[in-house]
Amino acid sequence: MKTRTYYAPAGGHPPQTQLLSDRAVFTEAYAVIPKGVFGDIVTSQLPFWEKARLWILARPLSGFAETFSQYIMEVAPGGGSDRPELDPAAEGVLFVVEGELCLTLGGERHDMLPGGYAFIPPGSDWRVLNTSEAPVRFHWVRKAYEAVDGIKPPAAFVTNENDIAPRPMPDTDGRWATTRFVEPDDVRHDMHVNIVTLQPGAVIPFAETHVMEHGLYVLEGKAVYHLNQDWVEVEAGDFMWLRAFCPQACYAGGPGPFRYLLYKDVNRHMKLGLAGGR
Repeated sequence: MKTRTYYAPAGGHPPQTQLLSDRAVFTEAYAVIPKGVFGDIVTSQLPFWEKARLWILARPLSGFAETFSQYIMEVAPGGGSDRPELDPAAEGVLFVVEGELCLTLGGERHDMLPGGYAFIPPGSDWRVLNTSEAPVRFHWVRKAYEAVDGIKPPAAFVTNENDIAPRPMPDTDGRWATTRFVEPDDVRHDMHVNIVTLQPGAVIPFAETHVMEHGLYVLEGKAVYHLNQDWVEVEAGDFMWLRAFCPQACYAGGPGPFRYLLYKDVNRHMKLGLAGGR
């Protein structure tokens, strides 16, 4: 199995001598949450989780991005939950970036290592436990599943990115590739959580402008990203949160690959009318 690097926050608290200036920014079109923000003071707790805390990267926010939430979970040895998800309509993706996670999903045990990926359909019976001697850190992406009459919800699955070959984008000689955990034409799925890899010097050569909301967590490397009308530098551990139609492109900076975990909502009609009626 190929060894990969995934950035994971460890918390802590900055000294009184540290400058306040940072790269954090929140605009009408995008937000950048740099890795230096993920300290102890901004962690949260969840009901029915033991020896666990989390950093909330994104949450539904009216007028911004409304379809998903994304957490970085940190679970100490012996910690976990027998009731991790309290919303029966929520589907989820887990992606392990550090440590070992024991996931029991539909009665079947899965020992997940870094790069481990689990899709959890709505209404699933699942639990997690850290049976190792070190903390485990993993992303948890949640979305309210949009059911469609006549289409069954997708089944649960567990895999590892090291077992999936990245698919190169056309006309890029493999310099820009996507590790797809779900087939794009499988309309049972209403969200994709993939990994995008750009080799040093590779580019997204146009400003993508589309209806999909995005969460982009940088797993490895650095790049200059074009967001709306701004160029921002990002590196491993940073999170970018994009609302629908925010123009986006990037140059990968090197010296190694630039890789990020990407959320987007897909495969559903746009809701019509205003909330509460038409």
